[in-house]
Amino acid sequence: MSAAVPPGHAFRATPFRNLFLARFLTVLGNSVAPVALAFAVLDIGGTAADLGMVVAARSVFNVAFLLFGGVLADRYSRSLVLFASSTIAALSQGVVAWLVLDGAATIPLLVLLSTVNGAAAGIALPASAALVPQTVPAQALRQANAFIQAGVYIGTVLGASLGGVMTSAIGPGWGLAVDACGFAAAAPLYFSIRSHYQPAEAHASFWQDLRDGWCEFIARTWVWAVVAQFAVINAAFTGMVMVLGPVIADASFGRTNWGMMIAAQSLGLIIGSCIALRWRPRRAMFIGVMLVALNAVPILLLAFGATAPLLMAGFCLAGTGFGQFGVIWAHALQTHIPREKLARVYAYDAMGSFITIPLGELAAGPLALRYGSTKVLLACALAIVLATAATALVRAIRGLENAVPGLVQHPNKSNK
Repeated sequence: MSAAVPPGHAFRATPFRNLFLARFLTVLGNSVAPVALAFAVLDIGGTAADLGMVVAARSVFNVAFLLFGGVLADRYSRSLVLFASSTIAALSQGVVAWLVLDGAATIPLLVLLSTVNGAAAGIALPASAALVPQTVPAQALRQANAFIQAGVYIGTVLGASLGGVMTSAIGPGWGLAVDACGFAAAAPLYFSIRSHYQPAEAHASFWQDLRDGWCEFIARTWVWAVVAQFAVINAAFTGMVMVLGPVIADASFGRTNWGMMIAAQSLGLIIGSCIALRWRPRRAMFIGVMLVALNAVPILLLAFGATAPLLMAGFCLAGTGFGQFGVIWAHALQTHIPREKLARVYAYDAMGSFITIPLGELAAGPLALRYGSTKVLLACALAIVLATAATALVRAIRGLENAVPGLVQHPNKSNK
């Protein structure tokens, strides 16, 4: 267990402050965008299946570019990778906002621009996650992860709430414009980040780099077991529920309440992050894995037509469990994986976890039409519980202990 760090210690490092603010601005806009985009599609006459295609296009290209982004982030400056991807995302989302505001948006155009935005996000994710240890001293790493995660979730709370209000009051186009502005403001902040860490010279081929990252990823049972768990959870929750939710909201409790439910989940994520900052159990990974099962609670409530306040409480509870897991997971990877391979491991982590999201998004509409939303949501909740139970049985997860910051453990020592 790492030594206690004075409050605010991580913020004394200028690179960390820039990274924190850049992530916050990006997430603020990105939290407005899903709410706005969902209702932009519905407003132009799109169906649940059309909405699934638009969001799935982003997810597919997000996953497709993750490994490329992981190699780039381990070969070159991670701050420059983030600067380039943020610039591309600002331009693509700006065009989406303009089309929606101008009334010229069509489903094919939204699908096309979603692929560009998804590719930019896929390139950015490994660099963003792997950059955190470069911006703070080792003893402040857990605190830095908690602050980054809390900032991300605060941005999500504000963005989701703003998205619901803006969509209802002035239309979805302005929400998408906010997302473009967030990326544009984040780009120079990423560019300004400088650290003492220098990537190793790239002598191997792109494919050899990918193979080395895969070997590092697969060598640790606790890593790929959790990724397999999240492949199921993301298909069920992020994929299906986030497509069916807006459709159910339009037919019952309203768009603003849906935005507030997403905000309630993010409030829970903030609470969970704060708990993880102070509570450091020896078997943190096992506890974190179990807490993820709370994601089934809001799905069950949505399936049974619970009231809006009860649904907000359920989403908040799910967020609290997931928020604790997020800090535990980030700290475990950063203290067990060699720094020069960290971005590639993050890329395989994200690819394995996210690859099922477009499957869930594409399947949500057709399955709901055939079996009904209630049965689909109940199946999603059951899948989350079963995936969590199976992962908790993995011995490597039950036995994984907290690592000393700055000390990377050999796979055989962290895997048994």
